[in-house]
Amino acid sequence: MPRTAIVIGAGLAGLLAAAALFPAYDEVLVLDRDELPDGPEHRRGLPQGRHAHLLMPGGLEAMEALLPPAAIRERLLSAGAHEISLGAGMVVLSTEGWFHRWRKDGQLMITCSRALLDWVVREALLATANNIRFLKGQALELIGDAQKISGIRIDTGSGPTDLDADFVVDASGRGSRIVKWLATLGITGIEERTVDSGLVNATRIYRTPPPAENFPLTMVQANPYQSLPGRSAVIVPIEDSRWMVSLAGTRGGEPPASPDGFLQYTLDLPHPIVGQLISGAEPLTDVVVSRSTSNARRYLEKARQWPDRLVVLGDALATFNPAYGQGMSVAALGAQVLGREARRNALHVPGAARTIQRAAARSVEAAWTLAVSQDVLYPEVRGGAPTLVDHLAARYTRRLTKAATGSYAAASALWTVTGLKAGPTHLLRPASLLHAITGPSLPALSAPPLTPRERQIMSALDRTSGGANPTPRPV
Repeated sequence: MPRTAIVIGAGLAGLLAAAALFPAYDEVLVLDRDELPDGPEHRRGLPQGRHAHLLMPGGLEAMEALLPPAAIRERLLSAGAHEISLGAGMVVLSTEGWFHRWRKDGQLMITCSRALLDWVVREALLATANNIRFLKGQALELIGDAQKISGIRIDTGSGPTDLDADFVVDASGRGSRIVKWLATLGITGIEERTVDSGLVNATRIYRTPPPAENFPLTMVQANPYQSLPGRSAVIVPIEDSRWMVSLAGTRGGEPPASPDGFLQYTLDLPHPIVGQLISGAEPLTDVVVSRSTSNARRYLEKARQWPDRLVVLGDALATFNPAYGQGMSVAALGAQVLGREARRNALHVPGAARTIQRAAARSVEAAWTLAVSQDVLYPEVRGGAPTLVDHLAARYTRRLTKAATGSYAAASALWTVTGLKAGPTHLLRPASLLHAITGPSLPALSAPPLTPRERQIMSALDRTSGGANPTPRPV
């Protein structure tokens, strides 16, 4: 009898879960409420899809491991995505000052629109596997019992239908009903936690000015250590010669939706570099605002009982403040765990699903620690208050960040953790501790670390009252 796996959700987590499962099953059915677009277009089921996304090094490595013949990196770059060196390709104002830029490339991340990323991964998946089928419909509940799942009940618009399955992955996103579904099977007491800093994202797309095609990714980070609302901005290069400019502000510091307010917000940050750059760029869209940004976690790995043949991945397991750029990579790492067990033909072994769920939680824990330890420090945060451990961690993080502004070795240690190639304990290794103690080896920068050419470009683009003329200047 043919063996079938069902994945609930056709977002990135669902696509990568399908990539993990297709070698082990005769058919993989991917269910989603949305009609999937034929190209790199936004869809309703991804509320954060219009804002900046960063594919961190750890997430990219996991994707490449899941679909090695598909050459995900090459496909993304061919479609217009950008590869950014964490060492040389960014201009970043951190809480402790400007980061130096290094001739060494360091680790690499990918930037593009979320719509392009999902489309490229879906096309790569379909080019690699001929046993994957997409179905439009709504998952209603799980079929089975507390010991084993045997399928799902769906509605495709013509009434409920039962689908048998040998394995089920819930990758349905932030709005997953997994806790309710488990309760109907008799599995209750699932611990859940939400930490909400009230973050609001506002994004506008600009045409990249021709002289700035290779301008570095530019970021002014939020500061959680001042007892003030966090405010940040980033210019991310994306496909089709565009800049995606995303602002983020916690409760009390939310970015506005008006074009004039959007620009003013960037100019009022600790440094106006983002506003100076976009003041001379052509806007292509209105400002898009999103408020679905809280950190939320379901501790499914701690359930007293877990049914065989069911795994929960991606935002259905945990969501993070998007300012930290970790959600996609965590989804990829979880799918990689699933793929390793699938290659071992171990998915049907009793207890295998629980083992996978616990392993997936480890990458969630690393990202959760990084995000929540910062968000709890903002004023009026809901769902948690900073503990003594949080304050001690903040002091250490500040010292190490200060060192990283002027030390390649310290910066590399930070990138390894924020890029999800290692957990937070990596920062407690003797070398990292020594960096935190000794501090930066280079003097602090008083201005953005731009090359002469980049300074010329910024000056030409600056239309602000404190900067350039209102008329363009040749570069």
